[in-house]
Amino acid sequence: MSETPSPAREAAAAATAELIEPGMTIGLGSGRAVWRVIELIHERWPEAPPLRAAVASESTQARAMEAGIQLVDLDESIELDLAVDGADEVDPQLRMIKGGGGALLREKLVVAAARRFVVVAETTKRVDRLGEGFRLPVEVVRFAWPQTRARVAALLPEPELRVEDGEPFETDEGHFILDCTLPADADLDELDVALQRVPGVVEHGLFIGLAERALLGTPEGDVEELLATR
Repeated sequence: MSETPSPAREAAAAATAELIEPGMTIGLGSGRAVWRVIELIHERWPEAPPLRAAVASESTQARAMEAGIQLVDLDESIELDLAVDGADEVDPQLRMIKGGGGALLREKLVVAAARRFVVVAETTKRVDRLGEGFRLPVEVVRFAWPQTRARVAALLPEPELRVEDGEPFETDEGHFILDCTLPADADLDELDVALQRVPGVVEHGLFIGLAERALLGTPEGDVEELLATR
């Protein structure tokens, strides 16, 4: 289903899979660590996994279907027992940047529908401050996106349109993404709110106060647990 995982990814995915129990309705984000969790579910229950899942991307959907997982749509009757997803960066306060794969809007919707959110990642994703090595994705509607970029530039320096194969990258929802430098002195809580107020912005890649824990795999195949302090 996917490439052979690294020891760090394997350890984190295995620890996350242990949290999944029969009868659960779970949320699955996107990225290689989440896809490895799906593989482990398939290995545990090769015929018909006794659980249901809402998925955050078309890539994840294809892998979940291959594993025999029953898919559900998010509606007013669905509350997920657990959401699992990766991260591009995680800081000591369990705040994250997500959106490297472009599924940040759907990922945040899946997380919002869950009682618990656990991050599955590698220790290389842990940083002292967000923005050290990854830019902040901001998802915007295609209509008048240059004007939206100008408004975003008033909050974040150097917003650049994400391009893939010479064309603007499109999310599964048909939106564009602006990748922005996150200043070292940024107030993340204020920025979280301010970006939501910008006309044309659909969502952004700051995930603050959402995860209960992060399971971070080490190169040696161990797992470090980072817990939220609330």
